Amino acid sequence: MARENIKDLLVFLAVAREGGFTKAAAKMGVSQSALSHTIRQLEAQLGVRLLTRTTRAVSLTEAGERLLAGIASHFDEIEAQVDALNDLREKPAGTIRITAADYAISSVLWPKLQKFLPNYPDIKVELLLDNGLTDIVTERYDAGVRMGEQLAKDMISARIGPDFRFAVVGAESYFAEHAEPTSPQDLMHHTCINYRFPTSGGLWAWEFEEKGREIKIRVDGQLTFNNIFHALDAALAGLGVAYVPEEIAQPHLAAGRLRRVLESWCPYWDGYYLYYPSRRQSSPAFVALVEALRHRE
Repeated sequence: MARENIKDLLVFLAVAREGGFTKAAAKMGVSQSALSHTIRQLEAQLGVRLLTRTTRAVSLTEAGERLLAGIASHFDEIEAQVDALNDLREKPAGTIRITAADYAISSVLWPKLQKFLPNYPDIKVELLLDNGLTDIVTERYDAGVRMGEQLAKDMISARIGPDFRFAVVGAESYFAEHAEPTSPQDLMHHTCINYRFPTSGGLWAWEFEEKGREIKIRVDGQLTFNNIFHALDAALAGLGVAYVPEEIAQPHLAAGRLRRVLESWCPYWDGYYLYYPSRRQSSPAFVALVEALRHRE
């Protein structure tokens, strides 16, 4: 294949990985029609169909699957080697893509990045909000953030946040009409604000602890979110009881807008960790970022 056709393969790789022309075009900064033309041109040159197109989706043919498997790792290695040239710069440089949940971004990453970024103007950080358990290797993120108990065993990790716990809270207007729960089991008789995991689609069972024994309660209510801050807003509106990180509830508790219940039942959880594959260790920019995020007692 001629060298000028390398760009066509990169277009194919983007469309295959993004699952369609819309996301690939946005990522590459070109029009969908231009990408579609490039793919048709590549298919004509190779003499095989690489993609199956419908009005709703784009999928790989058998030939497309084979081509993706054959070239993806090579292009990733080329990209890694080009990125490694940043080692020769006087200052750390490069783009680092991190996926994390809403609360992890607001409570851990953002406060530290505000201090870090002004000192490293050649480092760019992309924060992608994702409350699911995304595969960072498949999605080509440089790192992800999870609580300690959720870490994948084959990843390197660095602790970036302290232990924390959740709080069961409701507005004064809600408790004016409902008796306070005295045990986690009482929540089954309350209107609760649910949280749904984006990845699995399952509802989160609220977790409590009594004398070292774990208790999980599946609650019910009219509202379900996949964003913890929206759940807090619903509780503030008096629409039910929410289970949210203690830190984001505290200002509203202090101001009397929320009331906390079942505090003695709420355990401390292992804090947040930055996790990443071993290939990221050699980047000076990434090393600098990890050190800036690292939690220190």
